Amino acid sequence: MSQHAAASRSDDRSDAASGASGDAPLDFDSTAPPTATATATVDGRPVRYAEYGADSGTPVLLWHGTPGSSLLGALYDAAARDRGVRLLVPERPGFGRAPAWEDRTLADAGPIARAILDDAGVERAGAVGFSGGGAQALAAAATTDRVTAVDLVSTSVPPEMREAPPLAQRLLEGAATHTPRLLGAVLRGQARLAERRPSLALAQLTDDTDALSDREATLAARDFLAGIARSRRGLVAETRLLGSPWELPPLDPSVPVRLWHGADDGNVPVAGARRFAEELGAEATVLDDADHLTALLDTRERVLDRQRGD
Repeated sequence: MSQHAAASRSDDRSDAASGASGDAPLDFDSTAPPTATATATVDGRPVRYAEYGADSGTPVLLWHGTPGSSLLGALYDAAARDRGVRLLVPERPGFGRAPAWEDRTLADAGPIARAILDDAGVERAGAVGFSGGGAQALAAAATTDRVTAVDLVSTSVPPEMREAPPLAQRLLEGAATHTPRLLGAVLRGQARLAERRPSLALAQLTDDTDALSDREATLAARDFLAGIARSRRGLVAETRLLGSPWELPPLDPSVPVRLWHGADDGNVPVAGARRFAEELGAEATVLDDADHLTALLDTRERVLDRQRGD
């Protein structure tokens, strides 16, 4: 697709908090609503994003997982406010209420990042990617000069870096490649079941629910479900992308990359994350007794401190 990105601001801060928008917003948590929601455009295609944290300050793009939504920002909101960090949280095509892009590639993270930064009046920003959002954060840094630093939290890794990926992941990637319509139908049924039993969604992210506060558990489950409740097309497309060679340009060596990963991550085994960090020349921090979600919760403050340059 063209690299040209046109951005048009649609700041509906009051609608985000009240639910009065013509296109009903996602069910944002009332204790941490976004400071604003907006829509930018890339070649005429809408790109939705939400803002959390400080109204102004150090800008950081926060890329949600696969699946996920801009609701991920609520989990970072308090830490961002305390540190004067302005979080810009894209809702990638096909997730949440964002329309799907049939031809999306990882390289499209660059135009998406540029459109959002232009729309928000930001020249350059850091990037934090959780789980499948790690690939997006890297792609944005590799395909634009607008990213200052990258933090990868419980990140997915390219297929060549994996060691014995979980069976469920292999089955998902195979179905996303060969039978995407069937996979979408299966995921629709699973999404409906998980809406009735949110603990099923949470179980996809952590084995240690006792380590979470009630609010953290609610927000994490809600973020996961928001990514698939309306459409499964984003998850199907991105599962296929992440299971194929990433084929990204080399990163600018002046942009630091840091990797944060749980030693007990069952979604992305730590051995592959270590290899990926070595390939990237990234600073790697492995957290003992942390899994896919608890690594995110345990590192929020440290990640944002590093993004501020502390």
